[in-house]
Amino acid sequence: MSQEEKPWFNHSQMIANIMSARMKELGMTQKMLAEKMNCTQQYISKILKGHENLSLEAISKIENALGIHVL
Repeated sequence: MSQEEKPWFNHSQMIANIMSARMKELGMTQKMLAEKMNCTQQYISKILKGHENLSLEAISKIENALGIHVL
């Protein structure tokens, strides 16, 4: 099954776009976001590519770290 056929793929890409825009507004780097979320920069990179099947916990951490709501 290709990425595009996975049911969560479009949601993941939408979240990645929202994150990128907010990070740009805040002048935040991937490394800075990773530190706020207590994860690796590599994980943030995967999320921002829109190819990560995010858990509710990860989405909550993203929302808290960026001060946004995606759900």
